[in-house]
Amino acid sequence: MLTIHLGFLEVGWLDLLDVLLVALLIYQIYNIVRGSVASRVFVGYLLVYLFYLLVKAFGLNLLTTILEYFISVGALALIIIFQQEIRRFLLLIGKSTNVANSRLFRRWLSRTTGQPEAVTSTLRPIIDACKSLSTEFSGGLIAIGKNDDLTKFAQSGERINADISKLLLLSIFSQYSPLHDGAVLISDGRIIAARCILPVSDDDELPSALGFRHRAALGMSEATDAAVIAVSEESGRLTLAVNGELHIGLTLAELSERLMRYLQEPGQITQ
Repeated sequence: MLTIHLGFLEVGWLDLLDVLLVALLIYQIYNIVRGSVASRVFVGYLLVYLFYLLVKAFGLNLLTTILEYFISVGALALIIIFQQEIRRFLLLIGKSTNVANSRLFRRWLSRTTGQPEAVTSTLRPIIDACKSLSTEFSGGLIAIGKNDDLTKFAQSGERINADISKLLLLSIFSQYSPLHDGAVLISDGRIIAARCILPVSDDDELPSALGFRHRAALGMSEATDAAVIAVSEESGRLTLAVNGELHIGLTLAELSERLMRYLQEPGQITQ
């Protein structure tokens, strides 16, 4: 076994691997929580833990015991404080695994990926409706399901279960419609519900110019594999949220192309 002697320390390759993995884990956690209040809590807790290790090494028993109690209780507090970040971290791991992105696994787990003709016929009235909403500066939020089940989100709104049509979408998002607030959910080529409440992203790095509609689109794409279209009421700008990323200021052609590519393939949209 390869061993490096550093004075009185003997460092083996497993020790180096252990340190490298811990450093990588801390780095990934910091990337998730940076820019938020949670990042300062994380750094503070990390400094307290390093101080605990130093006190323990010097043999200060009373202070070590006090800090041990604080750290044991602090671990539970961290779970409560970082519940959103932990959820985001687990979602990131789940989406990045090869098994989750496997076409065969997705087909076995849910349903077969839609054929190009079926996807095209589904998207055509959606794109046409987005064009009208953008031109008329009418806000809109449309979530198009891919493989994940959207039933729990549909339960927060009004069930429709209708064929997709441009006129129906425009009627829903009309300012005079009681259903215009919230999102329209589309799955299996049908409008399943309207006025639905979507999870809102807590990403603090989003530009302040983006409103609640864009945060909801991003939050839905973080929680599910749905593709979410947000039409700005102020500027008519088209935005697509997929896999926890926002693609802002798309043209109708770009929006259609990205949706086609994403809904036909199990992987992420390529840039």
